[in-house]
Amino acid sequence: MSLSILNVEDARKAARKRLPRMIFDYIDGAAGTERLNALNQSVFDTCRLQPRVLVNVENRRLSKTILGQTFDLPFGISPMGMCNLAWPGADFMLADAAARHNIPVCLSTMGSSTIEDMRNRAGDNCWFQLYVGASVSEAMNLVDRAEKAGYTHLILSVDVPVVAQRQRDVRNGFKAPLQIGPRQFIDFATHPVWSVSSLLKGVPKLANIEQNAPDGEKFNRDAGRGATDWSFLEKLRARWPHQLIIKGVMSVDDAVKIKEFGADAVYVSNHGGRQLESAPTALEALVNIRAAVGDHYPLLFDSGIRSGESVVKALACGADFVFMGRPFSYAIGAGQQNGLQQLIELFSREISSVIAQLGYSDIEKINAFCLADSQMLSNAQRG
Repeated sequence: MSLSILNVEDARKAARKRLPRMIFDYIDGAAGTERLNALNQSVFDTCRLQPRVLVNVENRRLSKTILGQTFDLPFGISPMGMCNLAWPGADFMLADAAARHNIPVCLSTMGSSTIEDMRNRAGDNCWFQLYVGASVSEAMNLVDRAEKAGYTHLILSVDVPVVAQRQRDVRNGFKAPLQIGPRQFIDFATHPVWSVSSLLKGVPKLANIEQNAPDGEKFNRDAGRGATDWSFLEKLRARWPHQLIIKGVMSVDDAVKIKEFGADAVYVSNHGGRQLESAPTALEALVNIRAAVGDHYPLLFDSGIRSGESVVKALACGADFVFMGRPFSYAIGAGQQNGLQQLIELFSREISSVIAQLGYSDIEKINAFCLADSQMLSNAQRG
């Protein structure tokens, strides 16, 4: 199949054709009526950049240093649950791309591949994201495994005390692990390439959950995850000697307190609109949190990024590094390794072009003065 990805929507449309409806909707969907997912993207349209001229930008540099590592590009791959649903072997495609392009890839606790296998595949480019379920001891076992495997960056996700209702998943009967009834069987049968590939490779599993669970205990996706509190963060900070990042932060007060607790970075995210539909957009939260924590405290960001231009806007609004999730899943669903390669190259070209038009040759120099909107510039400079 010939595939040409000129923007993320190209990848999304191609993935929608190739994937079963239940699988595409799991990737594409969000909480409630999905308005926050749309707002996350549209807020970038209201953020305007200031072009500059007569600056020599012939040689441009896109590498970015964050939390002790230097990457060749200013973006990485967000943690995503059950990536192999997008296509069999998707986790390893992401790991290989991360190593090839020297960008970070974050393995989710809910990933389809094990902590150890992903670390072996992506090396130091692989970070691990931790969910804490009902059992704190099981969570700490995952932390031990990550340290033993050689991980140096641990992301604690704190924005899923419960899994929000995602209406498309409910309508489609989506369950984790997958449960196949007559409706799902018909859905899969009408998408034979994905289905045969999945059958040959095996149904995607929650590899780390299954490996970590006590004998006979079944995973319940809807079980509460409310054990992640300030006392747990204190224990985790004392236990983990490497880089500790707290993900899913949208409150200024929370960000300041997390900084005081000794976390190495805050990861601003509203989970791509998949949790609380009435939450602020992630970009708005980023501007406010940057003003509160100061210029030098590391802030990571995702939610709503759909172009290289949006990456630059997030950096100008206060992010030190940017992550994306859905776009990479779309690309894999659309064209596996080829789709993923095209998308990463597309974002790289777009970022390089945008910073040139802003009068910058080094991505590290992007700051609030790149913003054309006076109110957003004022907010980004506050504090």
